[in-house]
Amino acid sequence: MTDDPQRLMLSALQHYAFCPRQFGLIHVEQAWAENRFTAEGKILHERVDSGVAEQRKGIRYERGVLLLSETLGLTGKMDLLEIESGDPLLYRPVEYKRGKPKLEDWDRIQLCAQALCIEEMRATHVTHGAIWYWEVRKRELVEIDDKLRAETVNTISNAKAVLDSGETPPPTDEKKRCRACSLCDLCQPDIFRADRSVKYVSDLYSHDERAELP
Repeated sequence: MTDDPQRLMLSALQHYAFCPRQFGLIHVEQAWAENRFTAEGKILHERVDSGVAEQRKGIRYERGVLLLSETLGLTGKMDLLEIESGDPLLYRPVEYKRGKPKLEDWDRIQLCAQALCIEEMRATHVTHGAIWYWEVRKRELVEIDDKLRAETVNTISNAKAVLDSGETPPPTDEKKRCRACSLCDLCQPDIFRADRSVKYVSDLYSHDERAELP
């Protein structure tokens, strides 16, 4: 990835992990639509980023930190970086989300990517990060382990492949995700799925007919 001049936004990884088609609509086709969820998320991040750095009880809090990884081809801004005093210093990325904790790793992948950038920029090793969920006022501690690192690197590679191809992927098979997506009206997943089903049946019968020809 070091030879790839195209840098991927950190926030785009959550889009891809949630739904590759959503990622394609936003980052390939440059489509976007606001809804209540995106508006609340925007307000939350503006409040977080507006804070100044401070020091409390041996921990320095840096807000709106710019991140870059030349190795992975990533760039972006993180909500909060906690730096705990010690030898060595302990770095913890903190991401703010408007919703609630999820079983899936969509948010954790974005957090892990931030950790990978911090490691490269500050020559350190990040073991943990955290995600603060506004809806439930809960902070989730996340271990940056080998499994999450591998999943994150794989997501980065797959997202870059979509950008390189310039083609938007089909909708996710997890239909319940579509209801919470601000791009559902633009995506029209049900129509797209129906079109694919018709094409599949058509291609199937066409193949059978060709097979019967002498």
